[in-house]
Amino acid sequence: MPNEVESNPSTRRGFLGAMTALTAASYSRVLGANDRAGIGFIGYGLIGKQHITNFKKSFPDVDRIALCDVYKPRLEEGLAYLENPNAKGYSDFRRMYENKDIDGVVVATPDHWHALLTIMACAAGKDVYVEKPLTVFIDEGKWMIQAMNKYKRVVVVGTQRNHNPGHQVAKKIVESGVLGKIQMVKLGAGGRNVYPGFGKTPVTDPPADFDYDMWLGPAPKKPFQAHRGLYHFRWFWDYSGGQLTNLGAHSVSAFLLVMGVKGPTKVVSFGGRFTLEDDGETPDLQECLYEFPGFMLTTGVREANGYRDSTGSVIMGDKGNLLIGSNQVVPEMHGDPVNQIPRFMGHPTGGPVYNDTKAVPWIEAQAGAGRGGPGGGGRAAAGGARGAEGGESGGESMEDRMFNANKRDWINCIKSRNRPFCDLDMGHRTAVICNLGNLSLRLGGRTIRWDPEKEVVIGDKEAAAMCTKQYRAPWDGVLRSLVKV
Repeated sequence: MPNEVESNPSTRRGFLGAMTALTAASYSRVLGANDRAGIGFIGYGLIGKQHITNFKKSFPDVDRIALCDVYKPRLEEGLAYLENPNAKGYSDFRRMYENKDIDGVVVATPDHWHALLTIMACAAGKDVYVEKPLTVFIDEGKWMIQAMNKYKRVVVVGTQRNHNPGHQVAKKIVESGVLGKIQMVKLGAGGRNVYPGFGKTPVTDPPADFDYDMWLGPAPKKPFQAHRGLYHFRWFWDYSGGQLTNLGAHSVSAFLLVMGVKGPTKVVSFGGRFTLEDDGETPDLQECLYEFPGFMLTTGVREANGYRDSTGSVIMGDKGNLLIGSNQVVPEMHGDPVNQIPRFMGHPTGGPVYNDTKAVPWIEAQAGAGRGGPGGGGRAAAGGARGAEGGESGGESMEDRMFNANKRDWINCIKSRNRPFCDLDMGHRTAVICNLGNLSLRLGGRTIRWDPEKEVVIGDKEAAAMCTKQYRAPWDGVLRSLVKV
């Protein structure tokens, strides 16, 4: 039957037994003679639809086999959008994971499901493309890496903007040492103005065609509100880390790529929900300060003010500065330090003596490629380049090129079993940095000391305990049956 929808839930025991048998039999099937990959999609929301669009337009070697969603109208709409009359629809992902025609799954659900869906997919012999934010709390990333390694799967994270070739140029500039000693990195705050917010929604019964209990999954049981569901989950701590883990993940991931560092040693963050007038919980204003070996990093969130500093993100050295995005190099000036002291009416006897030494640039300035060009990056760059590079005019936007590069890398790695570029390790370290910022904020701006090698909080039992959570039954038992918790 075309576009069949399967909704009968698997029992936990039956599903785990099937996974054990499949794993023991090396479940992942050998790709067919035509070297095609069968893909299933979990979640048909804003980003889930974007993924299907990319695969339809640019991946003739991919079969769009299945879609899973817990909201029946979206499932029906999404099945039609797949444009495959033989595609199967599922309201329970566990049934989808039993489909042997599926080689990989795209996880585009709310954040609180990302880790467990990835872990269970790995156990079922599926490769995974999982959206960012990767995790809601730090230990989830450790469990995901454990599952990937245990079940020998290919896992790609949706930090596709790292495929921007400009980031590789920036990395080479930093590695050349031309900027001198790096002392500060400022990442542009995720700024957009959604004031006064999205209002407040009352507690009510969930829609009859929305499986709210499955939507909650491992998250705590809470009464249904419209905002605790489709799209608006982003602003509740049970399901997300707010815009720091969402929008902030892109700039943090690019920073890790360019700087080649592992993680911070100290974190402090302040902020709150000061301005928006709605029922959200995550901050609408947040500033984070991180200490790395030898330099500092700042980043933040603004949701009630959309001002954007035209310089964006900057890497600051004692000889020059690199503007991430444009890759413009702005030199620092070199001269006699005494001439930098304010003069006013002049120093009395015994004070500093000025001289005529002229300040000159430490290094040569570089104009960069400009935002949206080969060195560009980020949402502003992608949007600004849309007209010139295609987008609505019929070609491929910068954003789509980065989406497609990440997907092509994933599909190629499904076939070759090589390690992908936007791998799970980088995605986990990105999420750790963002989650540490939220950890400090939720502890009232407490300084968190972090060991980036052991990935543990140092000297703070309360903060360490917040790095993990227990999933709601029965999902905690499923987790513990697959990985060591």
